[in-house]
Amino acid sequence: MPVPSPSTARSPTHRQILTNARALLYLSIGVALCTMILKGAAGYITHSMGLISDAMESIVNLASAVFALVMVTVAARPADTEHPYGHHKAEYFASGFEGMMIAIAGALIIGAAVPRLLAPRAIEQVGWGLALSVLSSLANAAMAWVLLRAARVQNSIALEADARHLMADVWTSAAVVVGVLAVHVSGWLWLDPVIAIAVAIHIMIEGTKLVWRSSSGLMDSALEPQLQQALRAALEQTLRASPDGPEVRMDDLVTRRAGQRRFADLHMHVPGDWPLHRAAALRDAVEQALMEAVPGLRVGIQLLPLDMEARAVQADQRNP
Repeated sequence: MPVPSPSTARSPTHRQILTNARALLYLSIGVALCTMILKGAAGYITHSMGLISDAMESIVNLASAVFALVMVTVAARPADTEHPYGHHKAEYFASGFEGMMIAIAGALIIGAAVPRLLAPRAIEQVGWGLALSVLSSLANAAMAWVLLRAARVQNSIALEADARHLMADVWTSAAVVVGVLAVHVSGWLWLDPVIAIAVAIHIMIEGTKLVWRSSSGLMDSALEPQLQQALRAALEQTLRASPDGPEVRMDDLVTRRAGQRRFADLHMHVPGDWPLHRAAALRDAVEQALMEAVPGLRVGIQLLPLDMEARAVQADQRNP
């Protein structure tokens, strides 16, 4: 079965993925605005450094969701002359930007908490402040759950980064709520800025993880081990089922990820006296099997005679 051209194979699915991702990010922006207002109000009425630091992180949530929306839109652009392989890696910039914003927010929180540690201040209207904080955390948790499910289905690192950031924010808020209650009960005013500093360190660690993951994606990391195993199993099954399979050798399977896209390249060695249409028919069957094993996969198979190795492979071996 011939492999569809990139435009016909990709357009409907890709358009649907873009629509879903953008809709979720618009919703994430709306949730970020609401939580920013709620947490800002909680920090304002309580004068709690912990709640204020939590509100500062919600500003990062908003900026990150907006940037993720822009990058997802860029990633959806079709291939052009300057970018013949598409713009899929743009999503990694969204993840990296979000990580940097989180780290900057952590630094700002520490800068604001240290003076409060030196001159502690009483917390006011604890009940209302905590109620607003809990309400905003519930909204963030629901949004993170929706984004994480969509990220797994669409293989989108931008959606996953936004989801994990929101979940980190939920746990941060929970720690702040517990800390503010502890301050209110114990009367230890110094505990409030200490909690804010601990929150800042936590979100800076999360931001560093996001930056590292986005940089790994830009360096063309391989597919997950379970997907590589699925590809090898599909290769073996296809060759066993084909009457021409015993005469064929497959090797040099290489995989990579680029945003929502997955790629696999390999060599197919066939007898040199085979007619071209026979080799091409088997190659089409192998491509179809691999694409069924890993949905959305782009496959490149180089046909070679059995007594010939690819020049690129030989060059790599000579120059490791």
